[in-house]
Amino acid sequence: MNRRRFLGTAGLILPTRAAADDYPRAMPARALEFPRDFGSHPDFRNEWWYITGWVRDSRAAPYGVQITFFRNRPRVAEASASRFAPRQLLFAHAAFAEPKLGRLRHDERAARAGFGLAEASETSTDVHIGDWSLTLAGREYLARVVARDFRFELRFAQTQPVLLQGDAGFSRKGKSAANASYYYSEPQLQVTGSIGIGSAESSVTGTAWLDHEWSSEPLAPEAAGWDWTGLNFDDGGALMAFRMRDRSGSPLWAGGALRAADGRVRKIEADEVSFQASRRWRSPHTRIEYPVAMEVRAATASYALEPLMDDQELDARASTGTIYWEGAVRALSGGREVGRGYLELTGYGKPLTL
Repeated sequence: MNRRRFLGTAGLILPTRAAADDYPRAMPARALEFPRDFGSHPDFRNEWWYITGWVRDSRAAPYGVQITFFRNRPRVAEASASRFAPRQLLFAHAAFAEPKLGRLRHDERAARAGFGLAEASETSTDVHIGDWSLTLAGREYLARVVARDFRFELRFAQTQPVLLQGDAGFSRKGKSAANASYYYSEPQLQVTGSIGIGSAESSVTGTAWLDHEWSSEPLAPEAAGWDWTGLNFDDGGALMAFRMRDRSGSPLWAGGALRAADGRVRKIEADEVSFQASRRWRSPHTRIEYPVAMEVRAATASYALEPLMDDQELDARASTGTIYWEGAVRALSGGREVGRGYLELTGYGKPLTL
């Protein structure tokens, strides 16, 4: 029997997914409103709250942390009066990158919403699956994860205004305006808290990045996956850049945003972004090959991304059905480290399906 705990997930095998027209679409005219948009948007098909960060313990040893909560509306049995009907599904991934170990510690959860076991508030960020939770309290996100072989008790303090992606939060993902999401980021989160492994507990500090995104049809039919990076720079600036890839591996769409050290924000257009592999790594677990070291160009700047360690592949087939590489990276400019963040590589084993 699989050791992963799936709280109330019996019967999550679903019929053919609902058509895109059954869901609302992201529209460019809608302005994001806070604090409401910190919360869940249950009418939309997919949504996620995604935190990635670098932390150090008292010995200055570096680690990568990742916590993601996903929400999905499957459009199944919505007319049913039964409290057991899977109207909303929640998933969560957590990973801990420890160079000494050389691979990710990883765990995941999945549950249908309800019964107090799993919920996602519509009024602010407050999502939980059992003893995993992410909650916004004042200007701090509180994250608690009790995984099989590690624990997180972490606080992520806001230090900067929300960074709206795309056009005031409307983020295109393809040539069609239907391939879009609502999307904002919170860079330069200040991390404090503890990480536990077995009986050992370590206090950590660091810097993190939060993305919150919701949509109903973010991927074009010809899209296979994406490359994404979120970088916190040492001078207080931040960069998000992504590209969508087609099934041949060629760029399909791209975009991003750059916040300078003085707070000014520049939207980065599709033709101003490129990702070029500088080194590849083949997973010994799945035999999938990933470009784990990248040269990323965003507008007039370019950065070399080097992984904290190569084996940061995340196998989430037991919950969201995906395998992807999601890893802590250093950002270098002119051979000098200027920041740290995360790189996400999806759709390399097979085309990604949301």
